[in-house]
Amino acid sequence: MGMAVAGTGDAGHSHSSFAAGEPGNPKRPVARTVEVTMRETDDAKMLFVPDRVTVKSGEQVKFIIRNVGEVEHEFMLDTMANNAKHKVQMEKNSDKGHDDPNGRRLSPDNSAEIVWRFTKPGTFEFACLIPGHYESGMKGVIVVE
Repeated sequence: MGMAVAGTGDAGHSHSSFAAGEPGNPKRPVARTVEVTMRETDDAKMLFVPDRVTVKSGEQVKFIIRNVGEVEHEFMLDTMANNAKHKVQMEKNSDKGHDDPNGRRLSPDNSAEIVWRFTKPGTFEFACLIPGHYESGMKGVIVVE
């Protein structure tokens, strides 16, 4: 299992600043751990479980992300607007994997950790931006109070 805590991303996939907060410090305690699974359903939907998470501003959270599905999926944490822009980039360059502080791409039966500190209140999104996955329902909301 890998842990994402810092990085710049691939060319064309730069993540120099994050509206949803900042990479957490794995040496500091987390407020809590949230397990998120990624999977497909028999009726061709793709989803995250859970698809809604509420945290407090300033909290450092460890996300344990598991792909229990049969195809690759990714978890990208950002604003809805930034994910929409990134989704367009992915439609042009879908073979680019992610190993960024705010996201990971996972093959089936793999897992990863992301430690994230939510620094501002607001509503943010986690999404799979692999072409077709978002449209199949693979998105979730993080509310920072």
